[in-house]
Amino acid sequence: MDGKRKLVGALGRPGGNPRDAAYFGNARLLTHEGKGVRFYDDLLSGKLVVINMMYTTCTGICPANTAALKALQQALGARVGRDIFMYSLSLRPAFDTPAALRDYARRYDTGPGWTFLTGKPMDVDAIRRRLGFYDSNPAVDADPARHTGMLRIGNLRASRWCMAPALASTRQLVATIEGAA
Repeated sequence: MDGKRKLVGALGRPGGNPRDAAYFGNARLLTHEGKGVRFYDDLLSGKLVVINMMYTTCTGICPANTAALKALQQALGARVGRDIFMYSLSLRPAFDTPAALRDYARRYDTGPGWTFLTGKPMDVDAIRRRLGFYDSNPAVDADPARHTGMLRIGNLRASRWCMAPALASTRQLVATIEGAA
């Protein structure tokens, strides 16, 4: 595998500096609270982030991933929303309105520092691809029920990125996040 392909798989597209808005884009998204945010400026810039893909009507991997992320949020405590930011981005933005995401967050009793996001389908698709949440097989990639159970963990200040299984132990996830810090 050549270097270009590794970068595409690791962070979504070749070239660019994975510390700047030009690399990630700065799409406008909506939070589960209905607040407009910019992907790079408001959510990534200078932060340590944990990102996953989900959708509110998923009956496959999403409920287990969300429960695991809830345990992670509890283990990280007050650091979430201060030092570490958790983001769940909808794979079905046409259906996952801020209200639907708010209901989902309430169902799982998520706390501050964990933001659920939606936006224009084209923007969300571009973001997920830049973050490496896609399958090279277009048929598999087009089926939201076949999405990955992975987390993208990134530290924009240090330009460190990795992926980890959402269903890894809470202790392993905390260690991975602390390693990215």
